[in-house]
Amino acid sequence: MGQPVAILIAGPTASGKSALALALAEKIGGTIVNADSMQVYRDLRIITARPSPADEARVPHRLYGHVDAAVNYSTGQWLRDVGAVLGEIAGQGRVPILVGGTGLYFKALTSGLAAVPPIPAEIRAQVRGRMQDEGAAPLYAELLQRDPATAYRLMPNDRSRISRALEVIEATGRSLAEWHKEGMPPLIDPTRAAKVFLNVERKELVSRMAMRLGAMLQSGALEEVKRLAARKLDPALPAMKALGVPWLIRYLKGEMTMEEAVAGTLMDTRRYAKRQLTWFRNQMKDWPWMSADSALETLEASLRKA
Repeated sequence: MGQPVAILIAGPTASGKSALALALAEKIGGTIVNADSMQVYRDLRIITARPSPADEARVPHRLYGHVDAAVNYSTGQWLRDVGAVLGEIAGQGRVPILVGGTGLYFKALTSGLAAVPPIPAEIRAQVRGRMQDEGAAPLYAELLQRDPATAYRLMPNDRSRISRALEVIEATGRSLAEWHKEGMPPLIDPTRAAKVFLNVERKELVSRMAMRLGAMLQSGALEEVKRLAARKLDPALPAMKALGVPWLIRYLKGEMTMEEAVAGTLMDTRRYAKRQLTWFRNQMKDWPWMSADSALETLEASLRKA
């Protein structure tokens, strides 16, 4: 493979990705780059399990907490941001270690992304309002007429992606399928990247999720969410839908007990981890799956061979 141009570490939530990245970065002089769509938000350090200030002081970390929660941060914007960061890291002679659980970030990084321009807020609100009022079926039928190539790739009840496809048509007059032909190129050649997906036995992963949520709450996650809720942001924003945030807001409003909020958060977290596993299994078939201990040895070995 030659010298890896980057190290890519993915895995389900609570699988130990950040700890692995930190250990590896200290050994090889690497810079850790965030590839998690929720850890970009500065308002959500604790509830998203962002690296602590102490960890960030040990090695350079980039693209953590650099976006305000009021921003609807996109994969395209991350790709533009990470492109600039990778250029800086290369200039410093360091190895970039991209770590996170957002599969689409890694897909865009290694395969490219359609260069769709930003969608005006009023168009997004209009389409989402229709989805809320009418449901997915009529909007999917409309998408079949206006952008059949995209519609055939989607499930008829995929509310988020159906809305996105219609928003693009309304805002640009062009279909997603057309935009995909002109997209942003990949930033990293996947054949020159060392890649691992952390695999944790299900019972152990569920246990880690519960322990981590308990630690978050002890470290001030509830107070963090309370500050976020006080901003009265649009509930549809990505930051407002981060794991645990909607449940803790409901607790703060007196709509449920803390025990119910914890149970709801853990349920969502388990479901999210399952989606992550399924996504990577189907979309990133060339990524090796292994434990964190094996991953550290494997990644170090790939650098020694280079």
